[in-house]
Amino acid sequence: MRTTFRPLLAALAVTPLLAGCFATGEGGSSQEASAGRLRVALAVPPAQALSPYSNDATVLSKLSVAEGLTALGEDGAAAPALASSWMRKDATTWVFELRKATFQDGTEFTAESVVNALDHANAAKTKPRVLSDVTLTATADDADTVTISTKNPDPVLPLRLASPALAILSAKAYAADATVSPVGTGTGPFRITKLTGKTEVTLDRFDGYWGGRAKAAGIDVTWIADGTARANALRSGEVDIAEWIPTAQAKLLDPATRHEVPSVRTDSLILNTRGGVFADPALRGAARQAVNGSALVDSVFGGYADPAQGLFGPAVAWAAGKRVEVTGRAQAATPAQVRSKTRGRTVRLATYTNRAELPEAASVLQQQLEKAGFTVRQDVREYTQMEADLLAGRYDALVFSRVTLLDTGDAVAYLASDFTSTGVYNIAGLKDAKVDQAIATAATEADSAKRQQDIMRAEAEILRTDAVVPLVHEKVVQGVSPDVEGVLLDPRERSLIDIDTHLK
Repeated sequence: MRTTFRPLLAALAVTPLLAGCFATGEGGSSQEASAGRLRVALAVPPAQALSPYSNDATVLSKLSVAEGLTALGEDGAAAPALASSWMRKDATTWVFELRKATFQDGTEFTAESVVNALDHANAAKTKPRVLSDVTLTATADDADTVTISTKNPDPVLPLRLASPALAILSAKAYAADATVSPVGTGTGPFRITKLTGKTEVTLDRFDGYWGGRAKAAGIDVTWIADGTARANALRSGEVDIAEWIPTAQAKLLDPATRHEVPSVRTDSLILNTRGGVFADPALRGAARQAVNGSALVDSVFGGYADPAQGLFGPAVAWAAGKRVEVTGRAQAATPAQVRSKTRGRTVRLATYTNRAELPEAASVLQQQLEKAGFTVRQDVREYTQMEADLLAGRYDALVFSRVTLLDTGDAVAYLASDFTSTGVYNIAGLKDAKVDQAIATAATEADSAKRQQDIMRAEAEILRTDAVVPLVHEKVVQGVSPDVEGVLLDPRERSLIDIDTHLK
């Protein structure tokens, strides 16, 4: 078992568990599972049938279904994947040399495959978050070489291309109705053979994988939104791997199955600035002063968290030394002013059940906000049932858990998608010129140390608006049977299974 992840060779709610409810392959049996198939319980059911343009993209990388041109290496740098090498031709132009590979439907991977995939990503009705601040233009120079250009300089383009959302799929994946299906269309060592709604997916080993033959015969996945049920599935031997074990359940697991992973995940209170109660900066300030994330560390997270210092926590090693003081916040309303300004309007506080701690955290925050003069009503559902409402701004506040380096491994992409005026994951609805400018400045800086400092200046500008109130930095607990070797314990939560993961 490793506590870090290898550079990727492959890129990328059910009711209480009943014995026998797990897929074991098409026409398979429990005998098949014992013959080398991995059984996995994941937490968040697919929102868009595993489309790479949605939050589902990380499933494709966790299960080694699909790959991008690059991968995110253990050191946080871009590593080769479908591109074997690359060079920067000028400020806005990069040239990528491609390796020989075959798609899981038997078609050949070529430069035209890259052009087709990136064109579809650019044209998607809802762009992938990683393209919030850039438009890519890809041109096939020959079968094995592709040139990618951007309107403005993008010094971290190879990192951006490592995003699971920019996985390269075969032409068959892209339907006329603009849907995208990774079923049998990736290049990774595991091929999706059957997707059953939002409950199960079956994967078989793809023996044509360019990186070698996977050690596991296949993967049988069941989505279990309830964290206690996931932990029970691991305890009872129904699954070999269960992600995101609730902290209340972690200490009940056999220590041999419990793996604590430092995480770049931050839990925050997101306040809707586009309308409703928190369009008023003074009321956002009152909410910030009212909530106390430190109170959650032991009571809700059982010690598997650190009090938030900002948007980026201890797992982002460089952040603490470069943090910038937050100034210029609006004057926070007093409790009397809160009651007067809200005039009895109710704050609709949302969160989701896929991470068991969040509803508990929401209850604590509700009490804290009510002491500050707010009237609060909770709305707690499974994430896929509420994502559209979140993006449409139909809530006043959200208790939200976010992997800050998920999309590219570079923090600028997270800031751009979540906090710029045009960001495609801007749940807060934030539109602030100083924030936009600070993020834009960071995006153009090529020097690593200077880029990090610009990121922290952008963090301070975002926190100034009180559109987001960081609460805690999580430590993730992953459950893995002692019978399994080679599970990837990834602080960025992109990786889980690759060609070396197998039953002993």
